[in-house]
Amino acid sequence: MKKLISLVLLAAVLWAVMFSPLTAPHVRFWWMMTGSALLLGLLSTCFNSRWWQRTEWNGANLLLGIVVAAALWGIFWVGDKASSWLFDFARPQVDTIYGMKSGESPWLLAGLMLFLIGPAEEIFWRGCVQQEFSERFGPGRGFLLTTLLYALVHAASCNFMLVMAAFVAGLVWGALYRFFPRRFAAIIVSHALWDAAVFIWFPI
Repeated sequence: MKKLISLVLLAAVLWAVMFSPLTAPHVRFWWMMTGSALLLGLLSTCFNSRWWQRTEWNGANLLLGIVVAAALWGIFWVGDKASSWLFDFARPQVDTIYGMKSGESPWLLAGLMLFLIGPAEEIFWRGCVQQEFSERFGPGRGFLLTTLLYALVHAASCNFMLVMAAFVAGLVWGALYRFFPRRFAAIIVSHALWDAAVFIWFPI
């Protein structure tokens, strides 16, 4: 458990550096995000490589991943319209998130999210953190604890919409892992596709 807590604290520090208004202007966000995700994915694999045994790459999981990514995009589209109607700060905060891709190649960002960032984040958060917490505290508590931590590591951004986006997405992926752990490949696919879709292909 000490190793797992150390990994979560490392994730919190890395995400704080990337997102905090105090440090974010001094780092290349997408390169640090890619490096951080890969580092956490690698360390978590060294800590617990059993996620690979639960990953079945087949047509059914690919299709499910696409469906989940599309459904999650729809949830965020509705959420954006509702939050913009309810809160004056919502859309400016969303625009700040989209501003992170300014000046970068959309093809490069899509490739990073599809093949590196999305998969590595799932390997860490669901394949390692949620799995370990579930084994120690039970599947339900492991799911809730991981979902909260996944949202909280974005809190340094001081962007309420980003934190809520992480919470909602983490809730969906965490619930899928909670009830269908053998569908881990579909969760990886959905995370990777949703990242690329919501940021590059079909921005909300």
